[in-house]
Amino acid sequence: MFNNSSKILFLFILIMGSMITITSNSWLGAWMGLEINLLSFIPLMSDNNNLMSTESSLKYFLTQALASTVLLFSIILMMLKYNMNFEMNLSYISMMMLSSLLLKSGAAPFHFWFPNLMEGLTWINALILMTWQKIAPLMMISYLNIKELLFISAILSVIIGTLNGLNQTSLRKLMAFSSINHLGWMLSTLNISESMWLIYFFIYCFLSLTLTFMFNIFKSYHLNQLFYLFYNSKILKFILFMNFLSLGGLPPFLGFLPKWIVIEQLSFNNQLFLLTILTISTLITLFFYLRICYSAFMLNYYENNWFNNMQFNNFNLNCYLLLSFISINGLFIVSLLYYML
Repeated sequence: MFNNSSKILFLFILIMGSMITITSNSWLGAWMGLEINLLSFIPLMSDNNNLMSTESSLKYFLTQALASTVLLFSIILMMLKYNMNFEMNLSYISMMMLSSLLLKSGAAPFHFWFPNLMEGLTWINALILMTWQKIAPLMMISYLNIKELLFISAILSVIIGTLNGLNQTSLRKLMAFSSINHLGWMLSTLNISESMWLIYFFIYCFLSLTLTFMFNIFKSYHLNQLFYLFYNSKILKFILFMNFLSLGGLPPFLGFLPKWIVIEQLSFNNQLFLLTILTISTLITLFFYLRICYSAFMLNYYENNWFNNMQFNNFNLNCYLLLSFISINGLFIVSLLYYML
């Protein structure tokens, strides 16, 4: 991807589109930024060697175009109400805007496009879709103060993300449903404070980067490929699956830190029902991550295929070990820095 000059140009435009949305002081300007972002991501998705990428591009365009149409329509209604005293309830307009933004970010119950789309992407594009593409919609959602719909969407996201991840063997779908689950946590924090969802989001981005970096190097797309990936190096295999547990939020690892903060804040605000649902969903998520790890550690078989012939170069190995070290020991490092300062 980064060897292609046109893709670098579209990546730059993609970043610029999100920045326009974030820094805009009007809804129309924010919508324009989202459109620039959408139209620059589609060329990044296209790949002549992969027919599924063309299908994914079309799915992404149709879904995002629908969301953009609803968003633009609701923005026009809002402008009519304020400028021409148009007779309409403002809460309905805000709900339309929020629904379109939830569809753009892939949150439940508007998540139907997200897992199928992920299945046709390369790991780099999947990482962009799971992380960067959520920044602008989530930032716009934080401007809308509709607690009831956010509450429902957060609960549905964690439940759907958890239950659908149980029987997945495709790594991309597993990461997609994990993303929907984490999005539920982020939506629940939007009601409390913006800084909290930003902390959660950045740690989630880092953990996703750590895993997708590894999957991309070895072109791993299914769970059985991970089981015989490190036949000769048990330590690297152990580190890989520790990163899985970190993404699930197991306490000794960095992934537990944002969930710890959210649990603390929700308990302070007496949102015990939401807190219970989030905690139960995380325990179920950890169950199937632990089941995957248990299978990987128990099943150590050798298959004579080209995956075993691929070797790390020193740069990739050092990058991966650094990312994994922060992911596994991040909670300890943060606690140490907190007590030192």
